[in-house]
Amino acid sequence: MTEIRQIHRDILYRGRVIDLIVDEVEYPSGSRGVREIAHHPGGAVAIPLFDDGRMIFVKQLRYPFGTHLLELPAGKLSPGEDPEACAARELEEETGWVAVRWEKLASIYTAPAFCDEVLHLFLATGLSESPHGPDRGEGESTMTVHPMLLSEAVRMVEDGSIQDAKTICGILLVNRRFSGRR
Repeated sequence: MTEIRQIHRDILYRGRVIDLIVDEVEYPSGSRGVREIAHHPGGAVAIPLFDDGRMIFVKQLRYPFGTHLLELPAGKLSPGEDPEACAARELEEETGWVAVRWEKLASIYTAPAFCDEVLHLFLATGLSESPHGPDRGEGESTMTVHPMLLSEAVRMVEDGSIQDAKTICGILLVNRRFSGRR
């Protein structure tokens, strides 16, 4: 960051999901300002795709919005965890499915104006049911699994029914890759 120089950093809060940071900075002009950052360890997203064009989604309560959202399976990276391993773990925990093949499609910044979260999106193919089934945590107890055709998911993005950014990115990346093939 050569354009903005950090002068002082205060970590106001350390939480289970994010840390809240306030930096005093100096701009190239010499004037000073404040930057607020939600620090997040990052996460991984599984984009589970069957050979017939169906995808696996989960519907889960998103407390800040007070509603259930249709999303791709995803979760927070544990310290030192490989993003692909995280995507595989989350797919099995949330849906009860496992994949043989994993391909990284993209990494995205979720809210770069104030948050440093990076999500890694992986296409998951060669799907089969896990012998263990889902293993959801307390906060995921109302989660449900929703398989649907990629074409239906694209329609839901277009009509605004799917609003989750990582899910929209995953659907559109897969649709672009396989358009005309299914």
